Amino acid sequence: MKTIITEYRNAAYIQNGWINVEINHPDMGWVPFTCDPNDSASLIDTQQLFDLIEGNGDAAAYVPPTQEELDAEKSASVRAERDDLLLHVVDPIVSNPLRWEELTESQQQAWRDYRTALLNVPQQEGFPNNVTWPTAP
Repeated sequence: MKTIITEYRNAAYIQNGWINVEINHPDMGWVPFTCDPNDSASLIDTQQLFDLIEGNGDAAAYVPPTQEELDAEKSASVRAERDDLLLHVVDPIVSNPLRWEELTESQQQAWRDYRTALLNVPQQEGFPNNVTWPTAP
């Protein structure tokens, strides 16, 4: 049996026509919930909740993100990818004295250059939407 929700707050449509909302769940209290009326696997009666919210007419309209918001999200994503490369590819070599000493001077310089190129990714023209990733040595 599906749980019927009658108390909700902060309802707002999202891009695909679903509704993001906080529901007062009988066991968990107020929790965030995305209401997809076609979700038959949910333990919540999503169609009933969707109809209730739409019937009350109090869900905020969907507002598409601005280009500035999209660019900020893309920038954060690119920086996270860059940081992951630094953490998992570069740092295990350059910060490990034993591994570093095994490299020739030219190999060390190649790793220094790669690390610098990664750090400079945000300064590339076209960042964050057009990034040229440096190649690891």
